[in-house]
Amino acid sequence: MTISTSAAAAAGPTSGPNTASGPFSSVDALVEGLGSVGYIASRRIATALYMAAHLQKPILVEGSAGVGKTELALSTARLLAQPLIRMQCYEGLDESKALYEWKYGKQLLYTQILKDRMGVALADAPDMDSAMDRLHGMGDLFFSEPFLEPRPLMQALRQDDGCVLLIDEIDKSDEAFEAFLLEVLSAYQVSVPELGVIVAKTPPLVFLTSNNVRDLGDALKRRCLHLHIPLPEPALEERIVATRVPGIEATLTSQLVAFVQSLRTLDLRKAPSISETVDWARALILLHAKDLEPAMVRDTLNVILKFEQDITAVEPQIVELMGRR
Repeated sequence: MTISTSAAAAAGPTSGPNTASGPFSSVDALVEGLGSVGYIASRRIATALYMAAHLQKPILVEGSAGVGKTELALSTARLLAQPLIRMQCYEGLDESKALYEWKYGKQLLYTQILKDRMGVALADAPDMDSAMDRLHGMGDLFFSEPFLEPRPLMQALRQDDGCVLLIDEIDKSDEAFEAFLLEVLSAYQVSVPELGVIVAKTPPLVFLTSNNVRDLGDALKRRCLHLHIPLPEPALEERIVATRVPGIEATLTSQLVAFVQSLRTLDLRKAPSISETVDWARALILLHAKDLEPAMVRDTLNVILKFEQDITAVEPQIVELMGRR
């Protein structure tokens, strides 16, 4: 991390993740690399990530809950062998929780220790103005690096070798916080009134995720590449299950994915996502299932359906839905 003047800040960071070789050397290499850390990525996902890394732009990942938005950031950090810094967004999130705050307890302790010495330091001040000048100088000491408590955004900018920054569920924050992020997302820098402009030495690879709880502002979207992750096609979902649940039989994988796909055609309050499919596969393995049977499906519906009204609606249709495969 560097603390710069406005001229240096205008120049911006000059380096980013190593994209000349390794998994970011091509889209195909990135698909293979993500697969090696357990993330089965479509070519569309890999292309968006490839462009984000090479263009040094944040990537806004949207889609319904459980399709793998957060997991994409986690897998990228594993692939790059870089630290993952995660900031969970929520309503009321502000600068002090996201960027930095001062260590008020430490400031108070040091003030008490120096209290007796202040009298000595001010004893020979010729007038009130001189005394106030000295006090102002002492006050500045308490707003310096030793008293700074960095939060996720500043921690990400301070990583000399880069990192993956995950700003999770940005749509849960309010518009004021969204506006606050613009400087970080456009120039990889932040302004701290007491310290100046802090510029990242190596720009982090930034992921923002959204479940579309609210519409995001145009200014935020302009600064990001957009990626929407849909629910997967059957073949891709089977590959994901096979990767995440080692040892599962191909027949059972095909059967449970087909059933989940049929559930998504119904008018449910919450259709099962990829994460529910994987959880269900693990549950079926735990119960020593070899084939998908109506009784087993009925007993484990609560794994893939999260609302009782959905379970009640699906139970009479289990045999019919299983027949669709």
